[in-house]
Amino acid sequence: MPSIASSSPEVLIATSAANTKRIRLGSGGVMLPNHVPLRVVETYRTLNGLNPGRIDLGIGRAGGSDGRTLQALRSVGGEYFAQELAEALAFEEGNFAPDHPFHPIRVVPENVALPPIWLLGSSGASAQAAGQLGVGYAFAAHFSQTPAAPAFEAYRAAFTPTDAFPKPHAIIALSALVAPTDEEARYLARSQELMWALFHSGQIRKLVSPEDAAAHDYTPHENRIIEGQRLLWIVGSPQTVKAEIEKKVADSGADEVMITTTMWDYDLRLRSFRLLAEAFGLGG
Repeated sequence: MPSIASSSPEVLIATSAANTKRIRLGSGGVMLPNHVPLRVVETYRTLNGLNPGRIDLGIGRAGGSDGRTLQALRSVGGEYFAQELAEALAFEEGNFAPDHPFHPIRVVPENVALPPIWLLGSSGASAQAAGQLGVGYAFAAHFSQTPAAPAFEAYRAAFTPTDAFPKPHAIIALSALVAPTDEEARYLARSQELMWALFHSGQIRKLVSPEDAAAHDYTPHENRIIEGQRLLWIVGSPQTVKAEIEKKVADSGADEVMITTTMWDYDLRLRSFRLLAEAFGLGG
């Protein structure tokens, strides 16, 4: 995806970990149908060994791209996700049956565990599985029209405690863009509006400035796409955004909020994060 640094998450995680000391870093996520399970286990064991206690492994079942790109990735498709996840966990736990062809394989590094695993969902389909496996669950409310609350309820109802997760932990992922005023925030959001309209019209393009987005000649179809997507974006002043995030948490029962911000200007994106942190008393 041209506006998201997503082609090699593990390289970005390693680079970020080498240049930071405290923050947690993770994949959001590894789309398992595009990867070989053994390779995922060894890669994230290595990252966890180099940065103990700071890595998270988010795993999803979607392809995450168009059909031609998935073909180039040799993606096997989401229908095999359960089998691939079971294989990854069997490599991690070393519990292949004695007659299984993978039973003799030594996974390296040998004395390092995988980081905490999070199953990613946007419809609730993986919520029960996340609970049964005793892993974390993250719901992509930043692009899914499906309410998060039923998925979180199913996750908690099915939850089985594990060492990594003694109790259930549910993340709601939200799109939030903050500026000093509602008016400025809405203007800055024009960039993501155009990107989303073009993406869903089959035209994948890089993010453009809000000035270029404002000058775009929108088709009725593009306007309909934007109107539907605006329901999922939280855009406004710090007070406006804080109130909406608190409502999302109350409605869903989330334990944690994860924010993504799509903005053309890097400095203004940093300002957005700072304003949001200050609104929640996290500044400094």
